[in-house]
Amino acid sequence: MRQNPSFALGERAEIERIIRENPWGTFVSNASTGLVASHYPVILDDTREELSIVSHVGRPDEQLHELGEHELLVILQGPHGYISSSWYDADPAVPTWNFVAVHLSGVPEILGADENLQVLEKLVDHFERELPNPRQMRGTLEDERYAERISSGTVGLRLTPTKIVAKQKMSQNRPDHIVDSIMTELGGDSPYASPALLREMQLVHDRRRAAR
Repeated sequence: MRQNPSFALGERAEIERIIRENPWGTFVSNASTGLVASHYPVILDDTREELSIVSHVGRPDEQLHELGEHELLVILQGPHGYISSSWYDADPAVPTWNFVAVHLSGVPEILGADENLQVLEKLVDHFERELPNPRQMRGTLEDERYAERISSGTVGLRLTPTKIVAKQKMSQNRPDHIVDSIMTELGGDSPYASPALLREMQLVHDRRRAAR
């Protein structure tokens, strides 16, 4: 991902927020058979001091990716959307695309069966806790036995990235009145309105304006 100082995202807390709020990852490997891509949920590993994520893949994806033999790239993408040049008062102007993305790369650690089961449990609990009646993986004896049985069809992994590239392009290179115009459009009823992208822009520009 081409980096631009105006849009670089370097704060660990912000990178972790993006991961928490956008936990659907794209896993990319340059395997001996060529490029391989898969898609799995990820969560932050709160047992490590350094930024780490844990996840799992379904068999035989661990073989397709040759996990543990080379670098794995995990891509997390946040809110994004088209920004029309008609929303500017500049002339001439071209449209753009605002987005936030985090790229994590490194050689993943393959987890043993017991730790893999613990990670699966954490993944389930992480997403179920948002529901009014969360169903835990070990909520009943039957669920626990079933989870232990099917977990053998998965391979757990931990990625502590050796390289992090994060970008948050939210019109930081535009003056305030154009930023405000873009946010008005994103919150409106146009075909490109986006409440999620509007929220992300508000977070970015509220911080920028408060820091002045």
